[in-house]
Amino acid sequence: MLEKYFRISENKTTVRTEVLAGLTTFMTMAYILAVNPSILSATGMDKNALFTATALASLAATLVMALYAKLPFALAPGMGLNAFFAFTVVLGMGHSWEFALTAVFIEGIIFILLTAFNIRELIINSIPMNMKHAVSAGIGLFIAFIGLQNAGIIVNNDAVLVGLGSIKTPAVILALTGVIITGVLLARKVKGALLIGIFASTLIGIPLGVTTFPQGHLISLPPSISPIFFKMEFHNIFTLDMLVVVFTFLFVDMFDTVGTLVGVSDKAGMLSKEGKVPNAKQALFADAIGTTLGSMLGTSTVTTYVESASGVAEGGRTGLTSLTVAGLFLLALFFAPLFLMIPAAATAPVLFLVGLFMMSPILKIDLNDFTEAIPAFFTIIMMPLAYSIAEGIVFGMLSYVLLKLLTGKMKEISPVMYVLTVLFLLSFFTK
Repeated sequence: MLEKYFRISENKTTVRTEVLAGLTTFMTMAYILAVNPSILSATGMDKNALFTATALASLAATLVMALYAKLPFALAPGMGLNAFFAFTVVLGMGHSWEFALTAVFIEGIIFILLTAFNIRELIINSIPMNMKHAVSAGIGLFIAFIGLQNAGIIVNNDAVLVGLGSIKTPAVILALTGVIITGVLLARKVKGALLIGIFASTLIGIPLGVTTFPQGHLISLPPSISPIFFKMEFHNIFTLDMLVVVFTFLFVDMFDTVGTLVGVSDKAGMLSKEGKVPNAKQALFADAIGTTLGSMLGTSTVTTYVESASGVAEGGRTGLTSLTVAGLFLLALFFAPLFLMIPAAATAPVLFLVGLFMMSPILKIDLNDFTEAIPAFFTIIMMPLAYSIAEGIVFGMLSYVLLKLLTGKMKEISPVMYVLTVLFLLSFFTK
C-alpha cells in the first residue's frame, strides 16, 4: 500500500530509506518542541499547553504535506515568526497574545485563499532559475550558521557582531566531535549516517555532561491546551495595528516557505526542467492549513522547515518521509522527556553538514553574467547575515530587477517580478 500510494520505486527510494529520512528530519527539528513554548510563554501563555499545541500543529500540517502533497518536507511553528509574535507584537507593541493569535488566524485564512487561486504557486514559478539555485546555497549557509550557533561554536560578539565561542566548552567539543564522526560515516557511505551521528553525539554527551537524562516518568499524557485554545480578539480585526501585524506575518512566512520549498527541492533534484516544485500548490496548502489550525490550537505561524533538508540528504523523496515525521510528533506528545533529552550540540553537526550538501547547486549559477551573479550572491550572503530566508530572497530579487532594467534586459523580467519588487519596497517602509 505504501509503495503504491507514495510511488516509492518510481521515486528511486525504499521504505527503509524514507523512514530513516523521516527520523533524521524529526531529530534535527525536535528542538521546536522545547524552544517554541519557551519563546511564546514570555507573553504569559501557558508553557505546558504550548508544548501540546506545538506538537499538534506540527503533526497536522506535516500530515497534510505527507498525504496530500506527498513531499518529504516537515512543518512546525516557525522560528523567527514565533519571536516576532512574542517580542514584537506582544511585548513590543503592547498587544495581548490573543491579539497576536488572531493575526496568525487571519494570515492562515488569507494564505488558504492565495493558495486556492494559485497566487503563491505563481510567485514560486516566477523566480529565475539562477535565483533558485542561489536560494538552495543560501539556505545551506543559513542552516550551517544555525548549527554552529546552537553548539556555541559561533557566539554573539559585541565588537564584530559574531565571533568564535570557547572551544573548551563541553557542548563545542561534542559538536566538533559529532562533525568528525558523521563525516567519517558519510565518507564511508554508511546508510543513515546523519541519524547515527545524532545518536552517537547524544551518547557521547552523557559523560561530557551535555546530555541529561529526563527526570520522572518517560511516558505521560500531554498537557491540556484549554488555557490557549481558540483565544481570539475578533473585535480588533479592522485596526491599523492588526493590518501591519498581519502583513508582516504574511510577508515573512510567504518567502520563508517559498525559499525552503525551492531550495530543498533543488537540492533533491526534484525541480522540473522549468524549475517548478512538484505539487507546489498542495505543499503550500499544508502550511496554510497548519497556520490556521495552529492559531486555533494556540501557537504561532506554521511553516515548512528548512531542517527538512537533513531528511532529503538521507534520501527522503516522498510523503512517507513526512508521514514518519508526523508519526514522531504524535509520539512526542507522550514521550516528551525522551525526545527532548537530545541536546542542541548533538544535532548541530547534522545541520552543519546539511549546509554543505545544500551548497552544491551553486555550481549551476552563471557567475559570468553579473546581472545573474550579483542577485544570486545577494541571496546567498544575506540569508545567514540577516538571519532570514525571506530577507535573502528580497535582496536577491530587488537587485535582479534593478540590474536587468538598468542593463536593457527588461525582457528577462516577468510581470510577477515587477509586482513583487513593489511589494518588497513597501515592506521596507512598514518595518
